[in-house]
Order: sequence, then C-alpha cells, then structure tokens
Amino acid sequence: MPGPHQIAIPFLLAAASLLGACSDPKQAAPKQAPEVGFITVAPRDVPQVSTFVAQTESSRQVEIVARVAGFLDRIAYSEGSFVKEGQVLFQIDPKPFKAQLDAAQGELAAQQARLTTSTATLKRVKPLAEQNALSQADLDRATGDFEMASAAVHSAQAKVQEAQLNLDYTTVRSPLSGSTGRALQREGAYVGAAAETARLTYVAALDPIWVTFSISQNQIESYREKIAKKLLVVPSEQNYEVELVLPGNRSYPHRGKINFADPSFSQDTGSFMVRAAVPNPAKELRPGMFLTVNLHGTIRPAAVVLPQLAVQQGARGHFVVLANAKNEAEIRPVVVGPYFGDKEILIDQGLKAGDRVIVDGFARLAPNMPVTPVPAEKREAAAEKGTEKGAEKGTEKPAEKPGAKAAERPADKLAEKPAAAEKPAAPAR
Repeated sequence: MPGPHQIAIPFLLAAASLLGACSDPKQAAPKQAPEVGFITVAPRDVPQVSTFVAQTESSRQVEIVARVAGFLDRIAYSEGSFVKEGQVLFQIDPKPFKAQLDAAQGELAAQQARLTTSTATLKRVKPLAEQNALSQADLDRATGDFEMASAAVHSAQAKVQEAQLNLDYTTVRSPLSGSTGRALQREGAYVGAAAETARLTYVAALDPIWVTFSISQNQIESYREKIAKKLLVVPSEQNYEVELVLPGNRSYPHRGKINFADPSFSQDTGSFMVRAAVPNPAKELRPGMFLTVNLHGTIRPAAVVLPQLAVQQGARGHFVVLANAKNEAEIRPVVVGPYFGDKEILIDQGLKAGDRVIVDGFARLAPNMPVTPVPAEKREAAAEKGTEKGAEKGTEKPAEKPGAKAAERPADKLAEKPAAAEKPAAPAR
C-alpha cells in the first residue's frame, strides 16, 4: 500500500506558481497542461483469496504401548526414522511367555486325552443302556464325563490362544507407516502393561498431512453477508482448494481439500476449526509446523482492481486522482479492499466503469488543475522508446572538431593526402 501523501503540498505549489505568473509581466502565455498517464476502470471477475494462519498435524498418530509386562530386550528401530506397517519397533523378553505357552499347550493335550477316553466310554455305554444291559445312571454318568471333557478342551484351547497372544505381544510392531518419535524406555527397563512405563513411543502418518486453521465468528458473518449481497460467489458444493505458503513465502507444490469443519464455536476463542488434508509425498511437512493457508475457490464478480501506486492516503482516508470529462484533476475518495497479487489492490467503493484513474504524473497535481491525459500504456511505451534512443546515442562515437584530428594524430592526417602529392621514397643506400 502506498504511504500517506499530503494533499496540501500540491495546492501550495500550484498557488505559488500562479502568484509568480501574475507578478511576472513578461509572461505572455499560460503553461501547457501537464501530461499524465491513466488507466480506465474496467470491472472484471477476480478470485477472492482468504488467508489464515494454520498448523499441521498428523492425519493418524498412534501411541505405541506395551501390552504385556516384562523387561525390554531391544529397541529395533532408529528413533525419528520412517517405518513401515508391521515393522518391529521393540522386543520384550519372550522367555516367560514362551513357558506359559508350553504349559497351556500341555494342559490342552491332557484335556484332549480325557475327551478321547470319555468319548470311547460313551460309545460303549450308550448301546448297552438301550438294551437295558446297563442302568440309565451309567449312561448319564458317561454322558456327563464326555461333556465335561469337551468343555475342558475348549477352556484349554482358550488358554493356549491367550498364551500365544501374550507371546506375540512381546514383539511390538508398528500399526501403520509413518515417522517415529523417540523411545521413552531404554533396553533393560521393566515395562508394565498398565503403568506409565507402558508408553514406548509414537508413530505419526505424514501422507496425507492435516492442516488446521480457525475462522472467527466475525469473519464468517462478513462472508455470509457478502454472499447474500452477491459480492462473492462460492464454489459449487463448497469445493475449496487449500494452498500452503511455507516460511520464506514459498508456495507448497501440492494443494489440499477441506475434509472437516467443526460444527460448534470455541467458547474460549469465538472461532471454529477447519481441517484440510494435503498430500505430502516427499514428507516435507511435519506435524506442528506453522504456515499460512490461502483458501481458493471464491469469485468476486465485477471487481475494480487498481495498481497499488495509484491509491494514495491522506488525513481523511484513501483516495485516487481522476482525469474527469473536462480533463481536470479530480480527487476521488475510495474504500479499499484486500490486496490482489503483489502490485494491485481491490477497490470496494468509490469508482465505476469508465473512470480514468491517473497512475503516472500525479505527484504535482492539484484539484481542478488542467491535465493532458494519455493512456498509461502509450506513455510507458514512449518512455521506453526514449530510453532506448538515449542508450544508442550514448554508444555513438562523438564527432571530432575540424583540425583536431590532424593536431592529435599528424601521421594519420598526412597518410590521408592524395597519392599524387606524395613524394617518392628516397633510394636506399
């Protein structure tokens, strides 16, 4: 935005020049109106970009904890490195759990043997009881023994599965592909399944990465009001694009999409959170980074855009200088909007289509002062052409004064005489 300019100075300069002209009796004709460059206001549709401060976070961060208690034998990964799903991270001493598995398998074998015996007994007793060779009590006893043995086998199988799970839990693997944190426990430490020592590290997914930012209640109300007044046009299905600007004003090459908006406002900040998922194939973005978000997709119809240098600021606010229909300088107050690109700014109020805004040569103008308006493009082209001619003229060899060449280089001057006037060379001795 151009710095503030004082409007009073041009008036004083113009008044001083007029007083000087009146006091000079030899001045016969008024000065020619100064030439100024202008652009014609032509409203057009421009993209409206909203900017927010944002922070990155992992799209899936998992705390790695020990599921069984034991001594930590080995840390099997490089802290801070990227790991793949299923990769071994820690190894807890498996020997006690291997012993428990062996005991459970032995118990299962014993119960299976009892089941085999009870099954054979039931097969013998049942036909004899049907022939009344054995009593009904004998049949009931054999049936009960068979069912108890079957239940014992199921119980023993469950204990084997539990022992196998505990043994498997001694090998701690990554549940996802991502970047790892530092190890919170060291080799030889005792880790407990239900204690603080159960926390081992974390794994954070980096692709895609989430970017969160907040929108205040005032911002959303202003946004809705502009939409209602047709000053803004939102994309279909709210399909916004999220551009990231990294520190150093470097644009991130991949754009993301909004995938979540908090339905309620925060009671502490009066804003609600918006989250976007952004591709991160090179793992350049890490959780916790602060950056800038540019939200693309909204269109501002029939917008007035001017070069920033054309907008001045005085004691009463912003203004521009116009070349009106009488070819006179006119001060026009304006209401400015956000910046557009690096060199332009949006004008919310004060200008209409066809207005001629002076962008060059307005430094010494005063209100109602006659001007000679020239399109800024022609003025710039003429200035560039004059610069090129001046450069070419500067490279030309300067003309020498008559007689200077003969005085400075007599030998050359003499060499330029006609051959008939030259004397023949003396013969060599």
